[in-house]
Amino acid sequence: MTEPAVPARGLDSLGFIAREGSHARVPHVFRPVVAAARDRLLNVFGAHLHSAYLYGSVPRGTARVGRSDLDLVAVLHAEPTDADRAAARALGEALDVEFPEIDGAGTLLYSRARVLSELERYDIGWFVACQCTPLLGEDLAEFLPRYLPDSLLARETNGDLARFLPRWRERIAAAEGTEQALRPLVRFMSRHLVRTGFTLVMPRWNGWTSDLHEMAEAFAGYYPERAEQLRRAARSGYEPVGDPAVLRSYVDDLGPWLADEYARVHGVKTPRPPGWA
Repeated sequence: MTEPAVPARGLDSLGFIAREGSHARVPHVFRPVVAAARDRLLNVFGAHLHSAYLYGSVPRGTARVGRSDLDLVAVLHAEPTDADRAAARALGEALDVEFPEIDGAGTLLYSRARVLSELERYDIGWFVACQCTPLLGEDLAEFLPRYLPDSLLARETNGDLARFLPRWRERIAAAEGTEQALRPLVRFMSRHLVRTGFTLVMPRWNGWTSDLHEMAEAFAGYYPERAEQLRRAARSGYEPVGDPAVLRSYVDDLGPWLADEYARVHGVKTPRPPGWA
């Protein structure tokens, strides 16, 4: 069956953010690892598993063989435990070793109650409803609203950068100064900053994209003086180099500026209870 066309800028015909990804878009080369992940999530979590999802480049059809990671979400009936998190890490490590088509695999863990909570409606709820492709179980998008690319969504998705920056500094200080150790940090922080820069301007741009280069160009239209920094971060999000100078520029310059401007424009994300990430 032919999928309906999604209008430009990632919105549906009514102006709501369209759900990204589908099983039909998963490239053939990645289908074995997706099938293995589905089966092993059931084996690992069993009756504790409520549902599971794919997100990222694989269900969007843009994954690159040997360069892209496999991104998974497992929703449990109860709050994840340390044992659950250890099992998820072991699952990702096993998939990464067995399938050379991917460069890493990771699983986010949430409880059903948290995904559907009022507090997470415009963060984790939006993420599951709009960026995740159902893999197993009941699709929680059926219980969530439609989402507009507005300031409320911007605030609740990325309005907490200031809280992360001290943690990033600690991670950088604790990491070995090797290319192998720093490259994942550069990739992670680059992507986070580009997405934050994009959602800063999202309500004015009036749309959605997950492509880092498109995000950087949308940002550039409103902040030309910072445009090249975000373009470089987008490139590093796809092709990271373990350069400590890049990381320092993130936590000493771009990150603090972006956090301050975000708070000025959209406000600060609603605080979460202790223990929530």
